[in-house]
Amino acid sequence: MDPEPIGLLEGLASTRAIRRFRPDPVPDDDLATILWSASRAPTGSNRQPFRFVVLRDGPRAVEAKAILGQAFRAEWATKQLADGYQRGSGADPSSPKSRMAATMQRFVDRFEETPVVILACSLRYRAPNPHDGANVYPACQNLLLAARGLGYGGVMTMWHALAEPDLRRATAIPDDVWIAATIALGRPEGHHGPVRRRPLRELVFDDGWDEPASWATDPPGTRFTASGPPRSPTPPT
Repeated sequence: MDPEPIGLLEGLASTRAIRRFRPDPVPDDDLATILWSASRAPTGSNRQPFRFVVLRDGPRAVEAKAILGQAFRAEWATKQLADGYQRGSGADPSSPKSRMAATMQRFVDRFEETPVVILACSLRYRAPNPHDGANVYPACQNLLLAARGLGYGGVMTMWHALAEPDLRRATAIPDDVWIAATIALGRPEGHHGPVRRRPLRELVFDDGWDEPASWATDPPGTRFTASGPPRSPTPPT
């Protein structure tokens, strides 16, 4: 069934991280549209160093997904314990914290069943530096928004770094290519947004740090979350 068309602003406001996928394969035409949209992203000096390795059901994909699945399960077990997902409100199965933990557990347990896994890469044309992400992460966001527009969903993670040597071997990615992100993609079992974020007044300043922006108001009906790091008190001057 074709998804209902959505406007750009609606897509921006409602594209959430999707970690539960139907087993449906993603047709070639849809993949081509999604990756074409990703390739429209801007890059410094228009170098376009991003490259995408698409893993579906080929022999290399099967091996790579198994490598990633094992690494993801190990990392989630560590993070779940360190971040106390089973403590406090996490002990209540109906709490947002507990539901998030259950979704993550299902995601890592069934990672090998993900219809499409995309390794977003970047060709190295200089020594690694903190600005390299500017040439690949806009393309990742384009990819996720295009997927949303076609009725798909995805989530981006960096956990591939835990198994990068084995992943490179399985996919033949050269050492001089940076693997910037792993994106899981497919038809959602659930649905997209609207997403919940912190109030705009906490995120936007006017004319200087921590200066209130009276014009930065949320649209009527916006729902919020308190998740994220607490705001640090402004140091005395």
